Amino acid sequence: MLCPKCGFEQAGNNVECISCGIVFAKWKQRQATSRGHESTRPSEDNEETKEERSGFLGQLLFHTPAEINPVSWGARLILLTILAVWGIKFIFTPITSDYTMNSFWHLVNLPFHEAGHIFFRPFGRVITSLGGSLMQVLMPVVCLLVFLIKTRDPFAGSVALWWTGQNFIDIAPYINDARSLSLPLLGGNVGYSSPYGFHDWEFILKETGLIRFDHTIARLSHATGTILILTAIVWGGYLLVKQMHIWKNQENR
Repeated sequence: MLCPKCGFEQAGNNVECISCGIVFAKWKQRQATSRGHESTRPSEDNEETKEERSGFLGQLLFHTPAEINPVSWGARLILLTILAVWGIKFIFTPITSDYTMNSFWHLVNLPFHEAGHIFFRPFGRVITSLGGSLMQVLMPVVCLLVFLIKTRDPFAGSVALWWTGQNFIDIAPYINDARSLSLPLLGGNVGYSSPYGFHDWEFILKETGLIRFDHTIARLSHATGTILILTAIVWGGYLLVKQMHIWKNQENR
């Protein structure tokens, strides 16, 4: 059968469209109501508006192409598996460990961190110091929005969300070090022997009067990263399952 809304071909016994997500029974009911010029109660209008909004968000987050390339699907499955294993490693690594700061992803994040200091320099010393960590988080968020809105690729968006979560975990040890100042910093310096302001989070938390909450803020950053990474893995996995159903339908044609 063909979906009456988007025209996507699929199995005749489907309850809802696997492409655009409409429920066929509700679609037919609406069409019959429209043709009969029947009045609709306000509560039903509100429900329909809610469904339309939900449909837009669903298409944004769970859009799948009409045709699935098996090779591309397999590559994405491998990538998601790697990110899942890597993400679990980051999640269960203690904040006090040097694993996160010495990982490959820290090297990826570092250029954006340093660029953030330059970008936010016009906004004062505190924002300049905060700008490094802020830019780390903003870059994958920008990628996430581009993938969802511009390229219509929510799986790539799930990878960007994973990267966002990893950045929150990446900055957690730095925040946690605001009082001990024992982490090695860029250029071979160590926080306790560096001039005041060289260690970003020592400066940020002292200037804002929050230095005694450094460990709490670090744990909050790590917890945020954990939630985002797990959400990204579940999101990406759901998309791959959805794409697999489309792939099977392709083979059955």
